[in-house]
Parts: sequence; structure tokens; C-alpha cells
Amino acid sequence: MTATPNSSTGSILFRQVLEIFVLLGFVSAFTILVMVLTGAPPLAACYHLFMGSLGSWVKFSHVVKAWIPLTLCACGLLFTFRIGLWNIGVEGQLVMGSVFATWVLRMGMERPGDGSFWLTAALAASVIGGAVWAGIAGFLKTKGGVNEIFAGLGLNFVAQAVVLWLIFGPWKQPGVASMSGTETFPVPLGLQVAPALRISTAALLIAASALVLTGFLLGCTRVGLRLKAVGSNPFAAVLFGLRPDLLMFVAMLFAGGFAGIAGNLQVTSIYHRLIPSISSNYGYLGLLVVMLANYNIWLIAPVALFFACLNVGSIQLPMMLQLDSSLGGVIQGALVLATLGVHAWRKTKNTGNEP
Repeated sequence: MTATPNSSTGSILFRQVLEIFVLLGFVSAFTILVMVLTGAPPLAACYHLFMGSLGSWVKFSHVVKAWIPLTLCACGLLFTFRIGLWNIGVEGQLVMGSVFATWVLRMGMERPGDGSFWLTAALAASVIGGAVWAGIAGFLKTKGGVNEIFAGLGLNFVAQAVVLWLIFGPWKQPGVASMSGTETFPVPLGLQVAPALRISTAALLIAASALVLTGFLLGCTRVGLRLKAVGSNPFAAVLFGLRPDLLMFVAMLFAGGFAGIAGNLQVTSIYHRLIPSISSNYGYLGLLVVMLANYNIWLIAPVALFFACLNVGSIQLPMMLQLDSSLGGVIQGALVLATLGVHAWRKTKNTGNEP
């Protein structure tokens, strides 16, 4: 009996979910081993990680606030991973999105009553800012032959330097330059938070829309098909009339645009100003989310939620157990190693099956 497309898709999804559970089991065992070697109580640490992220609605609201930019960065990264690019520069693209959003909102401080207009303009500016920053890396890759990893890392450092220069220079608070960031924006220039939810419903809607839009573009349009074709075999794609350089540049623009929106929401719904650590490393963490989700758009949301819980819950460890919160980083690092191991095993298995 021949398997139907639906059953084949279902089996693939089941296998990917099973692999994630295997990864989590490996990481859990590795983390417990690390805690035992350092004298930390594993069960107590796991308990406080759980309670620190899901123990109350207030804590869960912080998890959702971390989930939103993580999801947006991951959605953008799917475009570049689909075509075979390692967009390490997503961190800088998020930062530049926040810079462009801040630039527009600072103009709006003179007329804060037109909040909706300025917020819309800031959203558009953040997309442009992130896309432009990604476009530079894309141009260096396609026209200059510069590896996207090196270009992205370099642009990350430049973006961070730009933020520090702005905070301590042209955009410093009146009379003082402070690490606390720029002047706080008036309430009308920020996304409203629902009192009962403690979350910006607009930000949540934007993240959910990004998931749907990404799934549609990659799975149901010619753009997604062409990105996959180039990512699978760029030389064969040329024979079919595709232009790999152009599609790589387009993929970078998509990734930068989504990262720019994440930077915008950091400014408009979380900090309400530009701060030195505006990215909170969500760009780098988004890379781990996409890899652990095995580049599957429908697994992005739960995997991003897991990482968000880990980030927020690890804050409890120093307070409750005198453990360093970097334990969360240990778990994330173990996840990456395990994920790369699974990918290497899958590649070896596929190679072994070739005639």
C-alpha cells in the first residue's frame, strides 16, 4: 500500500516531535549530571525553574514577553535557513530595528497625542532598519563573496556600538548620559498592555501573525519554493532559471524585517526607551530555537516557549538556591550540541541510504 501525502507528512512531524523529546531527555540528563558534580540539588533546581516561569500568571506574562521577540526572530531566520544561509547577524538586525523605531518615536515626542500614527510609522521604520542591516550582509555575501557568518558578526558589533553612541551622545537623557538608556517615551507612544493579561495584545497578535505569514510564504508561494530549491541545490536551480544571489538577498531582507519588528516591540511594549541591552540576546537565541525546531514553522511556537521559560525561570536560581543563573545557558548549550548531533546523525543516515 502506498502512503498518502497526509500520512507521510504526519509521520515526518511525529518523527520530528520524537526527536525533540529525545533531545530534551539527553539535555535533562546532561544538566542533572552538571548539577550533581557542582553539588546543586537537581530536583530543587528544576522545581524553581518551573515555578520561576509558570508559577503564577505574572511570571508567565514575562515568559510571553520573551516568547514574542524570540518567535519573530525565529520566523525571519527560517527564510535564511531555507536557502542555506547562516544569518548570525539577526542580533544586529533586531538592534537596528529598535534604533529606527526609537528615531521615529523621538520625533513623535513633540506630538504624543498622535500616538497611533507614530507607532505605525515606528513599526514601518523598524522593518526598514532591520531589512537594511540584513541587506548589507546580503550584499557582502552575494556581491563581495563575504561569508554571511563573518559579515553578520561584524555588523552585530557595529549595531551595538551605534546604540551606545546614541545613548551616550545625541539621544542621551537631558543633562546626563546613563546606562539606563534614552529618555522614556510618553504613554501614548507605547503599545497598551491589557491590565488583566499584563501583556500587550498588539504585540502578541503581531507575533501570531508572523507565524501564519511565514508558514504561508514558505509553504504556499513561489518564493518559498524557490528558496527551498536554491537551498537544496543552487547549481541545479540556475539551470531552471532561478537567480540564487537575488533570492539570497531577498531571504536576508525577510529575516531582517522580522528581526526589526522584534526590536520595535522591545522598545514600544517592554522598555519604552532604547537601552544598551535592548536585544536581550534574542537574536542569538532565535538561532537555537530554529535548529531545535528542525526548521519546522509549526514547531517554532512551542520551542520558543520552552526557551522563554528557561530564560525567565533561571532568574530564580540565584535567589532560591544561590546558583548562578548561567545554568540556563548550560542547558541551552547542551541543546545546541544535542541538536547538531542529531542533524549529523540524520545526514549520515541519509548518505548511507543513497545508492
